[in-house]
Amino acid sequence: MRKIVILESNEGFLEELKSRFDDAPDFEICGVSGNGNAGIGMISQFKPDVVVLDTVLSGEDGFGVMKYIKENLPSCAIFVISGFSDDKLVSKAISRGARYYFVKPVSASTVCERVKDVLEEQATEYLVAPQARDKRRVTSLDEKISNIFISIGIPPHIMGYQYLREGIKMTITDPSIINNVTKKLYPDIGAKYGTTASKVERAIRHAIEVAWNRGRIEAINSIFGVRVYIGSERPTNSEFIALVADKLIFEGLN
Repeated sequence: MRKIVILESNEGFLEELKSRFDDAPDFEICGVSGNGNAGIGMISQFKPDVVVLDTVLSGEDGFGVMKYIKENLPSCAIFVISGFSDDKLVSKAISRGARYYFVKPVSASTVCERVKDVLEEQATEYLVAPQARDKRRVTSLDEKISNIFISIGIPPHIMGYQYLREGIKMTITDPSIINNVTKKLYPDIGAKYGTTASKVERAIRHAIEVAWNRGRIEAINSIFGVRVYIGSERPTNSEFIALVADKLIFEGLN
C-alpha cells in the first residue's frame, strides 16, 4: 500500500481525487486538505510515499510544500496539478522534485492512472540488476524531450507539444521517416491522437513559432551546441524534429 496525501484548493475536485484514490487498491489516503500548512503537518506525521498537490493552496502554497518535501522527505513522489502552464512554473516544479505536472482541466481518473504508471516504472527499476539499474537511472526519453522543450519555451499545454514529442520519438526509432513527414509522420501522429495530418502539421508549426517568439535563441543554440539559428530565423517542422532526434540519438537514447 502506498501512503498518499492529497492537497487541492478546489473542494469538488479534491473530493473527486479522494474518491478515485479510495477506489484504487494500492493506495492508503493519509490526509486531504486545501491548506498547505495543514498539508506539511500531514506529510511530517505520515511520511507519505506520494503527494498530489495543487500549486494554489491557502496558507503555504504548493511550491512551499514542495520545498519542504524536497528538504525533509526526498523519497516522496510529488505530482503537481496546476491551472498555470507557464514554462517557468513547470521548471520550478521540476526543480523541486515534481515527477509529473498536470495542467487543469484534468480528470481525477487521469491523475490516478498517471500516478500509478510512474510508480510502476519506479518499482521496475528495483527488479533489474544493479548495472542495468544504473543505466535506467538516466533520464527517460520522454523526460529528455520535455526538458528540451521547457528550456526553449514550448509550453506543455498546447497540442503541438505532444505531436512534436511523438514525431521526435518516431524519428529516433526510424530516422528515414523524417524524409516522409507529409505522407507518413503527420498521418501516423494524427491516427494516434484522433486528428488529421494537416492539424498535426499546423500544431507543430505553432509550437515551434511559440518558442521562437519568446526570443530564446541563445537557449535554443546552447541546446544543440552550435549557433543553429540566429534572430527570427526558424527551422521547418522536419528540421526541428531532426535536430532534436539527432541530439538524442547522439546521447545514446535510441
